[in-house]
Amino acid sequence: MASYDISPAMRFLITVAVMAATLMQVLDTTIVNVALTHMQGSLNATSDEISWVLTSYLVSSAIFMPLTGYFTDRMGQKNYLLLSIFGFIIASALCGVAQNLPQIVIFRLLQGVFGAALVPLSQAILTEVYPPEDRGKAMAIWGIGVMLGPILGPSLGGYLTDVANWRWTFYINVPFGIASLLLALAVVPDTIKKARQMDWLGLILISIAIGSTQYFLDRGNQEDWFNSINIKIAVMLSILSLVGFLIYNMKPRRRMIFDLAIFKDRNFTIASLLLGVFGLAMFGAMVIFPIMMENLLNYPVLTTGLAMAPRGISGMVGMILVGKMIKKVDPRYLVAIGMVLSSGGTWIMTQYSTQISLWWILWPQLIQGFGFGLIFVPLSAIAFTTLPKHLKAEAAGLFSLLRTIGSSVGISVVITIFTQETQIVWSQLSGFIQPYHSAVNAYLSPLHLTVNKPVGALILEKTISIQAQMIAVNDALVFVAWSLMVMLPLVFLLKKPVVSNDVPVVAE
Repeated sequence: MASYDISPAMRFLITVAVMAATLMQVLDTTIVNVALTHMQGSLNATSDEISWVLTSYLVSSAIFMPLTGYFTDRMGQKNYLLLSIFGFIIASALCGVAQNLPQIVIFRLLQGVFGAALVPLSQAILTEVYPPEDRGKAMAIWGIGVMLGPILGPSLGGYLTDVANWRWTFYINVPFGIASLLLALAVVPDTIKKARQMDWLGLILISIAIGSTQYFLDRGNQEDWFNSINIKIAVMLSILSLVGFLIYNMKPRRRMIFDLAIFKDRNFTIASLLLGVFGLAMFGAMVIFPIMMENLLNYPVLTTGLAMAPRGISGMVGMILVGKMIKKVDPRYLVAIGMVLSSGGTWIMTQYSTQISLWWILWPQLIQGFGFGLIFVPLSAIAFTTLPKHLKAEAAGLFSLLRTIGSSVGISVVITIFTQETQIVWSQLSGFIQPYHSAVNAYLSPLHLTVNKPVGALILEKTISIQAQMIAVNDALVFVAWSLMVMLPLVFLLKKPVVSNDVPVVAE
């Protein structure tokens, strides 16, 4: 159905339907963040193991996102959308009833399988139902929906965990998903089905590459990196599978997971790379915040969730502003300004200590979030400007894939930096604990304690542990800030979009 055949009222209902499904999916990437400490105790998991609740979802999503084009062709976009929503509802209910860590990891993998297509499908559908002159507005709406999940996720997760328990962070998807399913069934247009065969070898190779990379990132620190045979095998499998996939797909064939010709488009390739770094920065910063607030600053889970909302609110403001400016201002400048602001807001956070007030936690997030809002929409618009129409469904899946991979890598790398730096700094600080050290005695004397007394030694150990973790948080945020600035020059390798008769084209 062409965009000009759709009435404004029907276009509005289609937008609500697909964005409701998108919001449900992206909400689940962050809603469990603030509940992890509660889940850890309930499921008898370590801090390293519980991170699999986040990354298992992202890994399975990353593996199945490139298949969006294939299943859309075989089933039609409406049927595939309905199947994805229905499967996501069932998987969410199963996550809620999980009794141990292996169960919830398996059900989260299933959630990722069905949720993988929801974001790229919504992007492709909105691109189709809006006329060319309103594509910028459509991408702004889509971007707000994608960003709204990280906004609402921690706050909603904190509230549900506080008033009920962590299981409701999954149960909430059931009524919300049913409403989305019924609306999509009524209004979303379908596409013509096409005969297409599955590239099983390509699927196996890309799945092994993504899964092995994630295993290496998640388990590397716990298994002492390259001193572990498992890590060596994972890295080898990842490299061989990726190289094999690229060689295997050099020549176009009828059976392909996705067409590598998509990456010949400079705008799409660079924008996808930048979006991966965007995901790394946003989710990397997001996963470290609950650790800091709940474990080090002793804030309750609900306060933690609410304290993470300003980033998302300012991000929404940034995206609304971009939606109005994108036709008047070079999108590359908007992306560059966004990266500088996001990096600057993150850098302010690297100065945190255990004595900071709640206000100092909130206002740097406003800067960081506003910057994120300036990045996402222009990148999404630039990425698809020069792609042929027949590649856009596959490109939407790949675009979301790279964002998901960036998010997953960000979570793993930030947790690894935090864990390693905590150990290093703890060793350094403990070296200053001496019976005759004046600072140590000055710290304990108001409590009428000394280093030689068991209670004094226990207090010092607790203090050192908290300070080491706080410094480790700062070091992880330094990595996030620099990851954005290092990628900044790539923005100006993008082709400059120009506007001709309200239809975006690209100047050479």
